[in-house]
Amino acid sequence: MLTIEELKVEIGGKPILKDINLHVPEGETHILFGPNGSGKSTLMLTIMGFAGCEVVHGKITFKGHDITHMSIDERARLGIGVAFQRPPAINGLKTRHLVEICAGDRPVGVEELARDLKFDHFLDRDVNANFSGGEIKRSEILQLLAQDPDLVMLDEPESGVDLENIALLGEMINRLLHRGVKYAASVSHKDKKTARSKSALVITHTGHILDYITADRGQVLYDGHLCCSRNAREILKWISEYGYEECFRCAM
Repeated sequence: MLTIEELKVEIGGKPILKDINLHVPEGETHILFGPNGSGKSTLMLTIMGFAGCEVVHGKITFKGHDITHMSIDERARLGIGVAFQRPPAINGLKTRHLVEICAGDRPVGVEELARDLKFDHFLDRDVNANFSGGEIKRSEILQLLAQDPDLVMLDEPESGVDLENIALLGEMINRLLHRGVKYAASVSHKDKKTARSKSALVITHTGHILDYITADRGQVLYDGHLCCSRNAREILKWISEYGYEECFRCAM
């Protein structure tokens, strides 16, 4: 689904990402750990094609297409979607209209999706205007459900969200990743992976989202280097006990 080769990225002439190599197969969910300032959000913005993230070396391939220098809208149309950690408010644009734009020509039951997210009362409000942290996250997930991308990128989906909202978001993220396949704790990891056709890259600091989604792999980004790739829960346990610096030292 997604392959990144020897990627180097600068912002304002400053090196941020250094020789990143990453492979996310179809149907897999990868968790991206890392301290503040390590380049996690920059990696997502670069994959999405945001201006300011200058690719000075390397290649990004998505579904067999070289997207390294494609525009944001071209990448979105190919099937990449992102939920931001701190999206802006957009005064004058109703949330309902934005969700309809995300859906494009596909028939989407906006009201039904919003009800499932307990968000139907916010559809006729301006996008993110005076929304709480949990409301902003639900708005972002609603847009992704309407867009239905093949690669889902989530930047700290549990940040600023209370426990009740985390459970709801986790349920809806699962729904998004499984394309309507009913998620059950009794289903084996192998069967869950087989049922999934979407891929995901999820940034998390706390790891709480791991209680609600199935992660196939964990990655650690430290000082612009991708330094570890293994079971996500093992990485989280290691980071909790020894910190990121030790994780980086071990990988090197």
